Amino acid sequence: MTPRIPTLDIRRFDTDREAFVAELGAAYREWGFAGINGHGIAQAQIDGAYDVFKAFFALPEDVKKRYHVAGGGGARGYTAFGVETAKGAKHFDLKEFWHIGREIPDDSKYREVMPPNLWPTEVPGFREHGYGLYQTLDQLGSKVLSALALHIGLPEDYFVDKTDYGNSILRPIHYPPITSDDIPNERAGAHEDINLITLLVGASAAGLEVKSRDGEWVPFTSDADTIVVNIGDMLQRLTNHVYPSTTHRVTNPPGEQARKPRYSVPFFLHPNPDFVIDVLPSTVTADNPSRYPEAITAQGYLEERLREIKLK
Repeated sequence: MTPRIPTLDIRRFDTDREAFVAELGAAYREWGFAGINGHGIAQAQIDGAYDVFKAFFALPEDVKKRYHVAGGGGARGYTAFGVETAKGAKHFDLKEFWHIGREIPDDSKYREVMPPNLWPTEVPGFREHGYGLYQTLDQLGSKVLSALALHIGLPEDYFVDKTDYGNSILRPIHYPPITSDDIPNERAGAHEDINLITLLVGASAAGLEVKSRDGEWVPFTSDADTIVVNIGDMLQRLTNHVYPSTTHRVTNPPGEQARKPRYSVPFFLHPNPDFVIDVLPSTVTADNPSRYPEAITAQGYLEERLREIKLK
């Protein structure tokens, strides 16, 4: 019997905190993934965001490409089909995407590495729906991080001042229909995420698979009201692999399902660019000695990884 990745009700963080933190922590130690429901994000808000994202991807290619920022590493605006490639993969991913980042003042010390957002004028409501979902997922991610902090003996608010200007990204993705049976690419090749945690809203379409500790690919098709939240490499490094950043992929569906487009909206929650990722002393034990003797800033780590996946 295929093991199941747990789904937990985050309302229990307020009503049954100790048990919830223990269960959530155990799920992440084992899987690096969990489903979160009871999050209070209205389906109408999610649907409204998906509607404007689909409208953008339906625009003509020449219009979409006007929103590509040359030399920007895909940090804002549009990245075309056939660019991003999973680390070590031979073939590019079968997707195009848009990036929405945090809105910060022009005089912010982070402006140099966190450029202003672009907003497509051709799609009414894109900014309102897109940034509204960004803020909602940012808040939910903060709550998940609070629970994870408690699980490893940190103060509940440990991450608050380390992510309040986080270089986080909302990434609406369009996987176009697959029109040939002999395509060697996967919609998204096997990879780990770069950031602290990722929140995937609207993951109810089949295709997401998570690699278990035993090397088995386990499908994770969540219920419509569940947000999939997984650990990224930055949190794995910070916690000395107590929380593993698990390999996952998006496979091509069989038969006629492949002829349909797939849409997905992950939110990549990052720390502030100048946050120093250094192994937490509480995660170093005799059985788990420090794996990272050298610290690195979040921005330095991000740039290193973007080069590996051909976005830099």
